[in-house]
Amino acid sequence: MTAETLQPYVAIGATVLIVTGAAIAFLLVAHLIGPKRHGPVKDSTYESGMPVITDARRRFNVKFYIVAMLFILFDVEIVFMWPWAMLYYEAATAGATIPLQNGTMVGKEFLIVGMGIFFALLLFGLVYELGKGALKWD
Repeated sequence: MTAETLQPYVAIGATVLIVTGAAIAFLLVAHLIGPKRHGPVKDSTYESGMPVITDARRRFNVKFYIVAMLFILFDVEIVFMWPWAMLYYEAATAGATIPLQNGTMVGKEFLIVGMGIFFALLLFGLVYELGKGALKWD
């Protein structure tokens, strides 16, 4: 490998080194300067300022995890919609077709159909989950 091929990675490597060094420096300074008082109240476990009442390994209702997974599923769709929206805007304003990175020419109609299929799959998933009762809190 030549220095020319590694040139783009120098900035990334420098950033990683600077951030790692700053994190270590902050932790060391906080450890050296921070208070050193200990006692039964200070050393007791707590969660968000509340005293621990029950065992930490108790079982939770599965609905908590299902709702979290549904949130992630429907939140990640925005990650796919943002580049699509930019590409659709470019296709709608540039004319009939735009070139993709692999050289394929696509029009705004193709992009609308693709997003329609994507939304149909998401809607099917939502209806399926509602039918299964994933969002019912009895």
